[in-house]
Amino acid sequence: MKRRVAILISGRGSNMAALIKAASAADYPAEISVVISNRADALGLERARASGIATVVIESKAFGKDRAGFEAKLQAVLDQHGIELICLGGFMRLFTPEFTKAWYGKMLNIHPSLLPSFPGLDPHGQALRAGVKISGATVHFVIPETDAGPIVMQGAVPVADDDTPEMLAARILEVEHRIYPDALRLLAGGGIRLAGHVCETTGSVDLGDRLISPALR
Repeated sequence: MKRRVAILISGRGSNMAALIKAASAADYPAEISVVISNRADALGLERARASGIATVVIESKAFGKDRAGFEAKLQAVLDQHGIELICLGGFMRLFTPEFTKAWYGKMLNIHPSLLPSFPGLDPHGQALRAGVKISGATVHFVIPETDAGPIVMQGAVPVADDDTPEMLAARILEVEHRIYPDALRLLAGGGIRLAGHVCETTGSVDLGDRLISPALR
C-alpha cells in the first residue's frame, strides 16, 4: 500500500513538482494525495491541479498569530484526506511545538544548506559570506527548533569564487529536486529508523564518491 502524502506550499512549488513527478512511478511507495497552501495565489496550486492532485487553500492571514487555530484547520484537512506523511515545500509558516511533536518522524522539510551549517534565512548568502567551498541541501525531519531535526539525506555542490546567492541557489535547487523524492521514498518505504536524533537508513550503499572543491588541475 502506498503511503498517503500531503505537500504544504506557499509559493511556486518547484520541490512539490519534483515529488509529484517521482510519485507518478508505479513502484514509488507514496502517493501525493493533496497539496495544501496557506496562500490562494501560490503558483504551485495550478501546477498541482494540472497534475490531477487535489488542492486546498487555508489562508493563514485570517488566523493572524493564532497558530493553533490554523493548525486545527490544517489537521482537519489532513484527516479528511487520510494523510500519513507530510512534505514541506517552501511552506512559509511556523508550527507550534505541539503540531511538530504530533507529526514527529512523519513530516519532512528541505533546506538549501548542509545542515547544521547555515540554518534559517538567507542560507546561500550565509554560505558565501563564510567562504565555504562546498554547500548543498538537506532533507530533515521537522522538530520545534528551526532546521534542526534529524537529517535524512544530503546532497552537495561546489561553491565557485564568483558565485552570487542566486547562482548558488540555482545549483543547489537541482540537488533539492533529486534528494527530496529519494528521501520520501526512503521514509514511505520503511527505510528509515530513528535512533535518538540520528536517522539510520537501510539499503544505502557507499558509492565511493567524493566531492572536493576547489578541484586542482
